[in-house]
Amino acid sequence: MIRHRFRTAVVCAALSALALGTVQGVAAAPAPPDAARGTGAVTGTVAEIEDGTARSLASSLSGAAWRALVRQAALASDEVDLGALTRKASSQAAKDFGSVVADADRELARAKGLGTANGLLRLRLADESMRGALRAGAEPLVAAAPADDDATAVTAYDSAGRSHTLDARRVPERPVYVVGVDAGRAVSAGMAVLREELARRGLTAPEPVGSPDTASAAGDGFWTSRITSVRLSDDEEPWIKGDAEVYSLVTGFGRDGKVRVDPVDMPYLDEDGRTYYPNQILVNWSYYKYDLADAVMMEEDGSTDYRSLAKAIADALLAITDMGAYVPLVNAVLDAMPDDWWTDDPDYVDSWYTLARSNSGAFRGARGNGTMTLEPYWVPAF
Repeated sequence: MIRHRFRTAVVCAALSALALGTVQGVAAAPAPPDAARGTGAVTGTVAEIEDGTARSLASSLSGAAWRALVRQAALASDEVDLGALTRKASSQAAKDFGSVVADADRELARAKGLGTANGLLRLRLADESMRGALRAGAEPLVAAAPADDDATAVTAYDSAGRSHTLDARRVPERPVYVVGVDAGRAVSAGMAVLREELARRGLTAPEPVGSPDTASAAGDGFWTSRITSVRLSDDEEPWIKGDAEVYSLVTGFGRDGKVRVDPVDMPYLDEDGRTYYPNQILVNWSYYKYDLADAVMMEEDGSTDYRSLAKAIADALLAITDMGAYVPLVNAVLDAMPDDWWTDDPDYVDSWYTLARSNSGAFRGARGNGTMTLEPYWVPAF
């Protein structure tokens, strides 16, 4: 279930309890003093960085001016750039939290293998139904999505440093701000890292599929397989994580006989159960020796380390040699991913074995979760 452009979404909340300030779950003892004041180091895994930032933000909301500015921003936009918001504020609480955000952004880029990428942290209100209560002055909690898609509880924080356990399967009765990674920006930067690292290992060209450079390299033009429609039954996202950010890894044997991988970003795939008509190029056949290729569709769940992902895939695929006939590569790609990645990300959405250049029509994925309609499409040289 996809709803917003990064992490969370919840269904309808019962607002009658908001005036009483109740939540679903039990309030725990205050966090340790340093963490409650937002002075603890925000380091570790992506989930730990997000959680630490959420706790620091909650503590910073004890400042009235900053609290009002955050409320205004959350009501005015579906998604708020936390770094930009702190830079616009003048209160001491905002400045202190701004230092936390700057450090957390650097740590997130490191944890996700994105080099110097910054400005990844975002905040949003968990659900549209909470707007009325927030406008009326209900004090929000602050949370980050749990690392495990199957988690049954979500930890949220209040401005006094107390933690509250929310049911991951039920809607909280109190407004909740959610801190998370801008998944769209992360995927875009991640695709560049994948191409760079895979090219360094000899598994792909540095330019993206369908770029103008490939047309000039292919003489008069080149054949592609174009997605005219695509639909997912399940985007692998629980309610707290909101919109999926989907991409595909297209694999086959390059003209040099070596395995190659081409990442394809699919940022429009926001909701399961909805059909999209992107007219997007999936396979550039000028890259491949055979008129056959595979596609593995993945979903970015926030914690993906793109450089590690590229290295893992490269290590697995470099061991496969061209024996003069096409060999499907889907299983090798999936087997390359460490077991612990499957607890959260990157989530496996579906896969398509042995797509042919001549394919035209609807093709259901091996998992039965996705359906793509493909057509051959000629791209003329520029």
